[in-house]
Amino acid sequence: MPAEWALHEATWLTYPKNPDSWPGKIETIYPSYHLFVKTLAESERVYINVDDERMLHHVKVELEKIGCNMQNISLQIIPSNDAWCRDHGPAFLLNRSDAAKRAIVNWNHNAWGGKYPYELDTEVPVRVHDLFPEMQLFSPGIVMEGGSIDVNGCGDLLTTTSCLLNENRNPHLNQDQIEGYLRDYYGVENIIWLGDGIVGDDTDGHVDDLTRFVSEDTIITAVEEDAWDENYEPLQKNLRMLSRCRLANGKQPTIVELPMPDVVFYDNQRLPASYANFYLANGKVIFPTYRCLTDNEAAYILEVCFPDREVIGIDSTDIIWGLGSFHCLSQQMPSL
Repeated sequence: MPAEWALHEATWLTYPKNPDSWPGKIETIYPSYHLFVKTLAESERVYINVDDERMLHHVKVELEKIGCNMQNISLQIIPSNDAWCRDHGPAFLLNRSDAAKRAIVNWNHNAWGGKYPYELDTEVPVRVHDLFPEMQLFSPGIVMEGGSIDVNGCGDLLTTTSCLLNENRNPHLNQDQIEGYLRDYYGVENIIWLGDGIVGDDTDGHVDDLTRFVSEDTIITAVEEDAWDENYEPLQKNLRMLSRCRLANGKQPTIVELPMPDVVFYDNQRLPASYANFYLANGKVIFPTYRCLTDNEAAYILEVCFPDREVIGIDSTDIIWGLGSFHCLSQQMPSL
C-alpha cells in the first residue's frame, strides 16, 4: 500500500445522507463537505458513491452550484449506509513487481464493532471492483478499517491496540495473527502499536485521529497540553511509545508534535476533534479546522511538514458531530 502522499489517480468518497450520523444538523455539514469535494477536484479525479439516480442528480446540481470542476467528478451508484469511505471503501494496493497492476483489498466491515447498520457498506469494495475488473480482488475475511492504520510505503504501519485488539472486531485472532494479516494484505514489514484513542471517538481508537506518517521517516502525533484534559495522559503515553519505536530500516523516526484544538461539544457530548484527521490530496494538505486559535498553529506545523504542498483548512466544526472528519470521509486510489 503506497503512502498517502504518493500520486493519486483519484479520491473515493461516499456522499453523506444519513441523518442518524448527524442528528438534528446534517444540513449544516454540506457547505464544508462540498468545499472539500471542490478542493479535491482541482487536482485529481473524485469518485463519489451515491444511492440512486435521484441522489446522483441532486449531488450534481449542488456541486455545480459552487463551481466544482465537474470534469474531474464521477458519480457512481453504489448504495451505502453511511459516509465513512475510509473504513468501508476499498484499500488499494500496487504490485511491486508489475507497476502496471493495482489490487483491491475487500476487508469485512462491521460498523466499528456492530455499533450501526452496515449491510450496504460492507459491499462497497466489491461494487468498486465491478468498475475495475482488471484489478485483482483480495478478501481476507476479517474486519479491518482504513482509519485504523497508516503506512509510509516503506514497510512501516501505525495502528492501535485499542482498536485492532478490541474483541468487537476479530475476537478469534491474537496480536500475532492480526500482524500476519497486516503484513500479508498491506505489504508491510514493521508494525508500530500505539495505545488508546481520543475522547469521543466511537471507532475505539482509530490511528488517523492520533498519529500519522508525514514522510518515510517522520511521524506527526497529536498532543494535549492541558494536563487536566482527558486526552492528556493517553496522548502522552502514545508519545512515549513513539519515542521508543523503530522503523523497518532500524532507524528511530523523527517525531513532530501536533496540538489538539479547543474542546468541541455538541448536545452535551464531547466530539473527537483532531487536526490529525487531515487528508493528503495531490499537491494539497486538507485539514479540519475548529474555529479556534490553534487552527493557525496546526496549519503552520503542517506547512513545515509538507513544504511542497498547499495547506488548506476547511471548517469541520459541524462535520465532527458525525464523529469523523476529512480523512475518515475519503480513500485514496494510487496512480499507476
